[in-house]
Amino acid sequence: MSNYPLSYKLSWLPRLLRPSLGGDSNGFAASKARLSDPPPMRTVRLAFVGDISAVANRDAPECDPAIAGLLSSANLVVGNCESPIIERSRAAMGTWLGTHHAMSERFLADALAAVGIARDRLVLSLANNHVLDQGIGGFEETLAALDRLGIRTVGTVAGGPVQRHAAGSLTIGFAAFTLWRNTGAAPFEERVLMQAAEWPRNAMSGIDLACAVPHWDWEFRHFPRKATRALARLLADKGAGLIVGHHAHVVQPVERIGGSVTAYGLGDFLGTALTRLPWPARIGSIFVVDVSADPATHGRIAAYRQHFFMRLRAGNHERLVPVEALDGALKRRVAARLEAVFPISGD
Repeated sequence: MSNYPLSYKLSWLPRLLRPSLGGDSNGFAASKARLSDPPPMRTVRLAFVGDISAVANRDAPECDPAIAGLLSSANLVVGNCESPIIERSRAAMGTWLGTHHAMSERFLADALAAVGIARDRLVLSLANNHVLDQGIGGFEETLAALDRLGIRTVGTVAGGPVQRHAAGSLTIGFAAFTLWRNTGAAPFEERVLMQAAEWPRNAMSGIDLACAVPHWDWEFRHFPRKATRALARLLADKGAGLIVGHHAHVVQPVERIGGSVTAYGLGDFLGTALTRLPWPARIGSIFVVDVSADPATHGRIAAYRQHFFMRLRAGNHERLVPVEALDGALKRRVAARLEAVFPISGD
């Protein structure tokens, strides 16, 4: 039913238990940079978060004020809705085991309030492999719940290949898609976008910045595969000035391709796998991008920075803590892992 290659399936559990630093680590950029000198007078701030799920949480998270303040400073927050939003499970055993994702509308509303994300400033991608975990009925229930919450979406066939959303004074064109599905092709592709860089000629007209939001790469690997990097180059060639990916569940590096910026993977924002995960899979990040709103440089990326945090267990929920606030052996392990993935210092 799924479209994962056999080698992917066989490697999933070993990589879950021990996230990998293997692969090509050459050619990546710093995790933060200032791209405009002098900086623009006016900017619009975009904040990207990783996968959002209740699989590892029964209750809403606790959030350090520094993280909540960062998210509340953004004109627009963009994330991946990794779990269908339902009230009653349609796949009871799989949901209990965590193989079939689900979260309630109340959980999502409480989680957003806890982390400082205003619903009217949030865009969630539904283009991911888990979106039909609760069947077609679960997909429709998810759309209805997000509509009630006033949350905008991207990545659906009904919305079109490039979906426009306002961010301050700018219009951002989002091209969200997934390379992976957990169900059969027909019901999935009728509802969820899976085509990369297949944009009509007029799709980019009237937007200030084209942003691709792909659900790509292989899970629990810190460095993207060659095929993923090739796809990033194709997206940049097609006009994407910003590319922010999901699915790996661990933090991945940044690459500059011409004038385009690619953040390959942000890790999870709220735990999407098991409650007890190896510590490298509990490192997450928020990718903050400041975009010029000045007339002469309208829509150009002025600066970006990847802010790292840790998801710590706290009973039935997670506690989001900046890596700077960690201490002891955990802080040393996290610092060493981040240095391995992001060896280049920024501005």
